[in-house]
Amino acid sequence: MLRRVPVAPESTRCSTCMLNAICLPLGMSRTDVTKMDELIKERIRLGKGGALYHLGDPVDAIYGIRSGSLKTQLEDAGGQVQITGFLLPGEILGLDGLMNNEHVSHAIALEDSEVCIIRLDEMDKLSLELPSLQLQLRRLMSKEINRSHQLLLALGSLRSEQRLAAFLLNLSQRLQLLGYSPYEFILRMSREEIGNFLGLTLETVSRLFSRFAREGLIRVQQREVHILDMGALQALSGTDCG
Repeated sequence: MLRRVPVAPESTRCSTCMLNAICLPLGMSRTDVTKMDELIKERIRLGKGGALYHLGDPVDAIYGIRSGSLKTQLEDAGGQVQITGFLLPGEILGLDGLMNNEHVSHAIALEDSEVCIIRLDEMDKLSLELPSLQLQLRRLMSKEINRSHQLLLALGSLRSEQRLAAFLLNLSQRLQLLGYSPYEFILRMSREEIGNFLGLTLETVSRLFSRFAREGLIRVQQREVHILDMGALQALSGTDCG
């Protein structure tokens, strides 16, 4: 389910990767990005359902998603699961474990995926030559905190229909950054997983999808979503979905 792949000299690296405009090198100079090439020496390939890491595992790296998608989730002693995020290509995993050098969640592949391994000791060495790398890490940490705040906002103050509308819009915007259509996409997560993330029951999520389709906001065929009225969906969400 999990396979480590060495990065060959001719392989795609940070300086030639199509995701470098949204991943760790975001905003760095071309020269600095080229120096980043030595940071990625290995990748991990995961089959659907495979675990990149588990809660409690020691942290020796963070991970940039190169392809596919993953979810992060918490699990209590009784086996109760709470999904805390869905991550797409160009996004970074593992930042939440840096404080105590121990992962505080599980990271599970929603589909066949590949991640770049960014080893912390290698990053510390390189950051002595590249002060911009430390700035990037702080930016990513801030982004992670902001994502947590957005989730708390959704769970604490938004009505159920606002939560789902905001979720679809956020996913649309993130896929657009990757060069995909913001109007048509496939949900890699199940409706049950969406409900778990948003604090809604499976029945509520299914009912809302049917309602949105009936009202002409979206068209749904199994996991394929087509947004028909972006403006109305934005008005319904009543929040910034970025």
